[in-house]
Amino acid sequence: MKKPAIGLFTVLLLSLVPAIAQEHGGERGGHVGGGRPPAHGPAPMRSQPARSGQAHEQALRKFADQPGHPEAPHVHPDGKWIGHDSGRNDAAYHLDHPWQHGHFNGGFGPSHVFRLAGGTRERFFFNGFYFNVASADYGFCDGWLWDSDQIVIYEDPDHVGWYLAYNVRLGTYVHVSYLGNS
Repeated sequence: MKKPAIGLFTVLLLSLVPAIAQEHGGERGGHVGGGRPPAHGPAPMRSQPARSGQAHEQALRKFADQPGHPEAPHVHPDGKWIGHDSGRNDAAYHLDHPWQHGHFNGGFGPSHVFRLAGGTRERFFFNGFYFNVASADYGFCDGWLWDSDQIVIYEDPDHVGWYLAYNVRLGTYVHVSYLGNS
């Protein structure tokens, strides 16, 4: 009776190994996303890059920094924000009237995960809060599910008037501006 029990236990234990490896393999294998939002937003840029920051240049940039990573701004499991390096003077994220509709006050960071409730990149919403994606980032949210994806909002330390919306499912993010609440 003990041998079948030990055999069953061994089979169960071995079946858990791939699940455990998949759960933690992202940190070693460079996986993006995986259902965990970053603990914090990006640090502010200390120096200004030499780029002019035009929207077409943003579209031509390469973001797939490792095999299997998306061609979109994304966050590594270690919290490194890939693609948030254009600095304060990036013309693609200039707003003539920052905070025109007020400041978002629904909560920031991983303890505030929101489910998208509808819309498009031009205007989407959750919990009565409305946002739009920066036109320079339109191509980076093509795979977003506007009626069901979970997102986390972070403050953007470099671009006045913008927030960063992190898609938990994809591990990617875009710049968004707040349009107010209902």
